[in-house]
Amino acid sequence: MSTRKRLSQSDSQRVALEAARAILIESGPQAVTLKAVAARIGRTHSNLLHHFGSAAGLQRALAGHLGQAVCEVIASAVAARRAGQGSAREVVDLIFDAFDREGAGALASWMTSTGHRDALDPIFDAIHALVEEITTGGEDWRTVREVTMTLVLQALGDAMIGPSLAQSLDLPREASRELATKQLIAALPRGESP
Repeated sequence: MSTRKRLSQSDSQRVALEAARAILIESGPQAVTLKAVAARIGRTHSNLLHHFGSAAGLQRALAGHLGQAVCEVIASAVAARRAGQGSAREVVDLIFDAFDREGAGALASWMTSTGHRDALDPIFDAIHALVEEITTGGEDWRTVREVTMTLVLQALGDAMIGPSLAQSLDLPREASRELATKQLIAALPRGESP
């Protein structure tokens, strides 16, 4: 007879979202199902239905979880760059990694192609909150928003077609990150040269 530790609702949701994130990274967004997440954490399908309401609810919560986690890391990198302890390339790498290695690009593509664009609202909300937080650093608010939009769009495009496009143009795989870094430095210089 096995006994499972009873988790609080928030802990249960957190464990489920971490499992969903792992599945997303390992197998892609189509693999993030209530059944797969339940199996990964040793819970039942109905347990996850109780917490998220549906597969769409799980995916929306995952988008929020990803957006929040990624934006916290990016905010730290932006603060380090402002303090002269980090570089523009570190900020760019974090944004690009969020969409590529962390699965946000695959999730965005999947949700858009299946007609569930509203499931991405939590990611957009997290990005908006990040921009509000970092705009207090003395830069022009419009410039920060424009740079953020450009970087997110570049990172999303790179996550979706970057390797194939770079290869077809005979450019190194890192070319898109290098271009994004130059653009960031040009728009928001911090003693770095493009």
